[in-house]
Amino acid sequence: MHGNAVPDSYVYVTEEGVTRHYADGSVEALAWEDVVEVRVGGHVPADGDVFIVLLDGEGEGCVVPKSATDASFLTRLRYLPDFDLDRLSTAVESAHDEYVVVWRSPEPPAPLPDLEYD
Repeated sequence: MHGNAVPDSYVYVTEEGVTRHYADGSVEALAWEDVVEVRVGGHVPADGDVFIVLLDGEGEGCVVPKSATDASFLTRLRYLPDFDLDRLSTAVESAHDEYVVVWRSPEPPAPLPDLEYD
């Protein structure tokens, strides 16, 4: 077979958030305003790609392969309070199987409301 292989996912970055569409039809999405942590690492495949993981306060998130990042993704990360692109770059260059937290929100997530049962 000739030509390029079909990528296993596509990543879209907007002013509102990040969305990753997988080849199997599943989708991960996270609004920028909900991001409370950014991690780098995970399983580094043979091709050397590294994963940048954005998480919300519930531990849900969006996994972005470094190969899918572009200037708009990096620019948008800079809007996170006190985000350090140099720290991200260092973590990407030295990534390994374990995740390294490169940013946490300076504001703790809002507590969940107490649920009342009748």
